[in-house]
Amino acid sequence: MGSISPQCRDLELPHYMNFNFILSLLILVGILLSYLPQHIRIIRLRSSFGLSPYFVLLGTTSGTAAFANILVLPRSAHDAACCREISGVSCFAGLLGIFQVGVQCLSFYVILFLFLIYFPRATSLVDPTTSAESENERNGNGNADIEDTDDKQPSYATAVVVALICLVHAAIVLIISLVVALKYPDHLQAWANILGIMSAVLASIQYFPQIWTTFRLQKVGSLSIPMMCIQTPGSLVWAASLAQRLGAEGWSAWGVYVITALLQGTLLVMGVYFEYLGPKKDLIEHPFMADETQPAAEEVQDQQATEHTPLLSEQR
Repeated sequence: MGSISPQCRDLELPHYMNFNFILSLLILVGILLSYLPQHIRIIRLRSSFGLSPYFVLLGTTSGTAAFANILVLPRSAHDAACCREISGVSCFAGLLGIFQVGVQCLSFYVILFLFLIYFPRATSLVDPTTSAESENERNGNGNADIEDTDDKQPSYATAVVVALICLVHAAIVLIISLVVALKYPDHLQAWANILGIMSAVLASIQYFPQIWTTFRLQKVGSLSIPMMCIQTPGSLVWAASLAQRLGAEGWSAWGVYVITALLQGTLLVMGVYFEYLGPKKDLIEHPFMADETQPAAEEVQDQQATEHTPLLSEQR
């Protein structure tokens, strides 16, 4: 203990084994678990229908800026340097804030990947496996409805552009951070503040496109309500934990989570209403189930075919 510098003594366990350490550890696990419902929902439905590409774009770039922000903060560098003097467990405890932001950033990149992989090529507002043209032919609707549907559904090219922008943004932030850290270390706090402001601004407007998309569709689609139920209060707890660890000077790291909690809470209330209380029940609960659902779907199609059934049967 005598060999540990005074600056690193507060990080050494068992002194650091306190309520904040236990809370920080629970938050780390909670962040990971909170994103799993969203990942699972997209994979289960095999569709990212209902997710706004701009929500994904802003969320991913905000997560990148937040992760870079906490990495370049002088306080983070100080805590990492203390790992040479303290035990491995104490080092892990001291770096929990960095791990938390890193897991959150990585989880949003998984959403970006799933959003692109499972992007619905069809444009139906009620079933992403069906094209708008097929749906309107079945329902006897005109071209106006098709155009309205096309306006509400972003194109696959938009999803690709969103993914490219996120990757380019991450590369630029990484390069600038390395240059500042190696060439201008005295400006790390200023660069961290710029990243924090960038993250806060992006996070502040991140939920507006999704709120608008959900309001327009009047359904949550692939958006996970359980994820929002966990993250809305969790963001406030996480912000309080980071504020206790980083202090007032770390406002750029924890302030963003206060903002996102308020906006995500708004989206949560809207999603719960449309999913359980609104006039339109979310209709994409079972379009991508396994093969056992296909016969039933074909049966329904056959029953709906009416006078066309003999002709279609002959074609088969």
